[in-house]
Amino acid sequence: MTTLQQNLEKLESHLAHFREHGILNQIGDEARPAISGATFDNHSPVDESFICKVAKSGAEDVDAAAKAAKEAFPAWRDIDPANRKKILHRIADRIVARAEEIALAECWDTGQAHRYMSKAALRGAENFRFFADKALSARDGQVLPSATLMNVTTRVPIGPVGIITPWNTPFMLSTWKIAPALAAGCTVVHKPAEFSPVTARILMDIAEEAGLPAGVWNLVNGFGEEAGKALTEHPDIKAIAFVGESKTGSMIMKQGADTLKRVHFELGGKNPVIVFDDADLDRALDAAIFMIYSLNGERCTSSSRLLVQENIAEEFQKKLVERVNRIKVGHPLDPSTEIGPLIHKTHLDKVTSYFDIAKADGATIAVGGEAIEGKGHFVKPTLFTDAKPAMRVAQEEIFGPVLTAITFKDEDEALEIANGVQYGLTGYVWTNDLTRALRFTSKLEAGMIWVNSENVRHLPTPFGGVKASGIGRDGGDWSFEFYMEQKHVGFATGQHHIPQLGK
Repeated sequence: MTTLQQNLEKLESHLAHFREHGILNQIGDEARPAISGATFDNHSPVDESFICKVAKSGAEDVDAAAKAAKEAFPAWRDIDPANRKKILHRIADRIVARAEEIALAECWDTGQAHRYMSKAALRGAENFRFFADKALSARDGQVLPSATLMNVTTRVPIGPVGIITPWNTPFMLSTWKIAPALAAGCTVVHKPAEFSPVTARILMDIAEEAGLPAGVWNLVNGFGEEAGKALTEHPDIKAIAFVGESKTGSMIMKQGADTLKRVHFELGGKNPVIVFDDADLDRALDAAIFMIYSLNGERCTSSSRLLVQENIAEEFQKKLVERVNRIKVGHPLDPSTEIGPLIHKTHLDKVTSYFDIAKADGATIAVGGEAIEGKGHFVKPTLFTDAKPAMRVAQEEIFGPVLTAITFKDEDEALEIANGVQYGLTGYVWTNDLTRALRFTSKLEAGMIWVNSENVRHLPTPFGGVKASGIGRDGGDWSFEFYMEQKHVGFATGQHHIPQLGK
């Protein structure tokens, strides 16, 4: 029996419960269907087969979840941080114990290759462990004495928060948002993406098994237009953390305005990888390919624009074409697969629409440029060359395994092209000239930049973008800055003069 067949058999046993019972909401201590009884069908992008039915929540369900989170908040806020730490570590332990199940379910639900999802599950456990340890210091502040006052600051959790996560690597991104919220002392209402709801329910079950008190973490499934909108407008929800499209982020800001809701957005990107002629070209090639073609290209930090210095462009692009042609597209549960199917037919149609757009604008399709016939939402890894900075394929987020190559003459032109988009999430710079690297990164408009490296996350560092790529930062204490409020208390240290009125 092949590894693929073994994985399929294991997957079937893991999904049997969901096929029979569907995916339910979690409100307080109860797993329950939507109040209306409505459901929607969830299908796999691999072969379009039915996975399970999912509760289709509306405003009533969101209201019940928000009230449960509000009721649970005071006790969770006031719990001994050491106990909070223990619970979060138990969640991490159970993620590790169920890592294989999580990875297989994520592959089938999203189309992501197993070689990446097996690591993503463990990354989720790492997120919980990191913030579990930080729970002890979440409320730490400063002592700022003055001549007449002992000024003390502390942080307090903001209250119940809404977390809306996307369909690409949904398990890891759910842990990335929920773990710091819980560590800060907030309660949570989580709405996962409707295209990939399975692992959100597994994660919810894990939290229950770990002893998280009822109502601290609530789950509502459904569509953004109904459940998502109700969550962003609910007066008991004090903040919204969202990962997704820039356009949706703008809508959430409008929807939350009436309740003065705090927002944290991780949005789109059209990230450049800039390769100068003095770079280690073999390593730069490896990184450029990995950062756009791994995870099916469905990642906000993908290096979807290749800016390569023109005197090395011909040879670099020749090697690039050879490598992209060898990328294996296949079943996501096959360990040799590098690219699986895209998440949904609507997304496949969006990605493939750019093939005609590229040709119409004058770019060359050097590799790929077509969907793969048959069941599932498969597309060939694609490379556009001869592109110009103003072309749509160089400006718009395609969010698939599609790379747009652009040449530049010198550093000034590279910077102009790199900054000439609405986004500013990440940038990748390849050069062996340290002075150039310092000069260039100081002017590159991006929230995160890696020099001579692919995206390597270090959890204490800030994660987030500028311009249309987001608001706020995750990671380390930056996460607590969002989920907590600063509080100042001044204690009088002497009999200083107080102005007397009306005496």
